[in-house]
Amino acid sequence: MKKVLPNTPPEVGATLQKMRLERGLTLEDLSRTAGVSKSMLSQIEREKANPTIAVAWRLANALGVSIAELLSSESPKLDPIRVLEAHETPTLPGEHAGYVLRILGPMELAGKYEWYELTLAPGGALVSNSHDPGASEHLTLLNGSVEVEVEGARKKLKLGATARYDADKNHAIRNLGKTEAKALLVVIHR
Repeated sequence: MKKVLPNTPPEVGATLQKMRLERGLTLEDLSRTAGVSKSMLSQIEREKANPTIAVAWRLANALGVSIAELLSSESPKLDPIRVLEAHETPTLPGEHAGYVLRILGPMELAGKYEWYELTLAPGGALVSNSHDPGASEHLTLLNGSVEVEVEGARKKLKLGATARYDADKNHAIRNLGKTEAKALLVVIHR
C-alpha cells in the first residue's frame, strides 16, 4: 500500500514553540543551547521559515527530542523513563580553548539549575565572565587535576574534591596537568 504524503509541510513552528514553552525556555535560552540565532528561531516559530536538517537536528538535541518528534504535529506519548543517549547530549565545544561541555541537565531547568560534564585537554581552560548576581558553581573533579580561579584566588583540586564558589565574579577552570581532566559542573542561578 502506498503511503500518501500531505500536500503541506508539517507546522514545525507550532511544535517548536510548544516544546520550548513546555520546558520554560525563552527564545534566548534555546538560541544559546542550540546554537541557532534568536531571529531564526522566531521566524521558524512564526512559520516564516523552515529549518534546515542541520538546524532541526540542533533544535531537537537541545530540546531532548528526536527530529521526528520535532517535525510531527502529533503530541508524542511521554515514556515514564526518558533516556538521552550519549550522541544525543547537546555539547558546547570550546576546542580553541581546550574544553568540551556536555549539557546534562534538562533544558526546562536552564537559567535555574544547570549541570554539565566538563572535559579539559591538557592546558585547556574554561574562562567565564561573571554570571547573574547570586549565581554559584559547584565543580567535582572526576579525573585528572584542575585549578579553579575566582578573581585572582586559586585552588587546586584533588580527585573527588568539590570546589564551591561564587560565579557572579570572573572565574576560570584550568587543566594544568599532562592528561585530560573531567569534572561535573553544576551552576545554580538565584
